[in-house]
Amino acid sequence: MSVNTDRHQTAAARYFEAWNATDPEALGKAVAAAWAPEGSYTDPPPEGGPPADVAGHAQIAAVIAAAHARFPGFVFRPLGAVDGHHDTARFGWELVNEADGSAPVAGFDVVTLDEEGRIRRVLGFLDRVPAGA
Repeated sequence: MSVNTDRHQTAAARYFEAWNATDPEALGKAVAAAWAPEGSYTDPPPEGGPPADVAGHAQIAAVIAAAHARFPGFVFRPLGAVDGHHDTARFGWELVNEADGSAPVAGFDVVTLDEEGRIRRVLGFLDRVPAGA
C-alpha cells in the first residue's frame, strides 16, 4: 500500500526541474533545490558507456549537462504517478524529443529523501534505450 504524500510529489517535481534545466546557472540552482549537499545519483551504464555513480551537486549537474549534450532538444517527463512511503519514492520517466514527440529512452528511479525532503540518493534503472546509445 502506497502512502504517497506531497513530500514525494514535490521531490519528484524538483527532480524533473533539475533534469530539464539547460542553462548552467538554472541547473545549479535546480540541483541544489532537489538534492541534499551530499546527495548521490547512480544509473546503470548505457550500452558501451560508463555507469553514472556521482555525489554532490557539481557532479550531479555535470551528469545532467552531459545528458543534454547527448540528447539536445529532449526533455525528461514523468511517466505515470509518483509512488512513495516514508523517505522513499519511485517514479517512471521518459526522455522525449520536443520536435517529434518520440521517446527513445525511458526508465524508473527510486529516490531516498532526507528530513527536508531533498534527495539523498537516486538509484536509476533504464527500461528502454536505443541501440548504440
